[in-house]
Amino acid sequence: MAEQHIQDAPEAAATTAARYPITDADVRFYRENGYLLVKGILDAGEAAAMRQECHDLLGRLNDTEDPTWGSAREAAGTAATRLRHCHDTQFHSAAFAQLLVDRRFTDTAAALNGSPNVQLHHTKMFVKPPENGSPFPMHQDHPFFPHAKDTVAAAIFHFSDAAEEHGCVRVVPGSHLEGPLEHIEDGSWHLSPDQWPLGDAVPCPAEAGDVLFFTYLTVHGSGLNTSDQERVTWLVQYRDPEDRPANDDHQWSLGQGMILRGVDPTGRRP
Repeated sequence: MAEQHIQDAPEAAATTAARYPITDADVRFYRENGYLLVKGILDAGEAAAMRQECHDLLGRLNDTEDPTWGSAREAAGTAATRLRHCHDTQFHSAAFAQLLVDRRFTDTAAALNGSPNVQLHHTKMFVKPPENGSPFPMHQDHPFFPHAKDTVAAAIFHFSDAAEEHGCVRVVPGSHLEGPLEHIEDGSWHLSPDQWPLGDAVPCPAEAGDVLFFTYLTVHGSGLNTSDQERVTWLVQYRDPEDRPANDDHQWSLGQGMILRGVDPTGRRP
């Protein structure tokens, strides 16, 4: 099935981008293809301010561990790739907490997910440094935190431009319709690079202020940053609060369970 999606990808790429606020046609595209790039959710000034927040946060952190996957280093052909990151950013800076409940984001997430209620799973901030910013091999997010109803989705906020040379995200349209796929586990989860080559996936170049939405079953990855500029992004993973982890091995984050839009109709504690 992977080859069919990859063959269809270039045609789908022409219609990936929507302008905020999104339309019913955008929602249909998302449900059929598993992703949607929404242009201009933040303006240039807001994106620049959040980019500075990321740098200020990194300057305060004592933990300098590089989260680059071992398989990503192998794919890049060098051990010299680099990546800077921080989990649960809303506990470090109020600017991230405010953006979590910004209606431009939460209303879009609700429309795409088909539920008025949006619950946080976790956040991560990533900075791919110039020239050798680490890639991510093709994968689904599902193996990291499988859920019973598969409502988990992601939003990648771009605080800087992300062209192909910056190592932008790449996706395989329609791959979410295949359900969970068998992954290789070698310190992290990824798909076979022979069956799911990164270079054959659809690139999703974005400008500062754009947000890429995709389901946790959508096959995606990103390339090496070979440019002379950094790539700064913020990942928010969210779900319908009526969905729950599918097993006891679920990875929990500090902020998981916060309601970003609507209510939790289950009355459960996170």
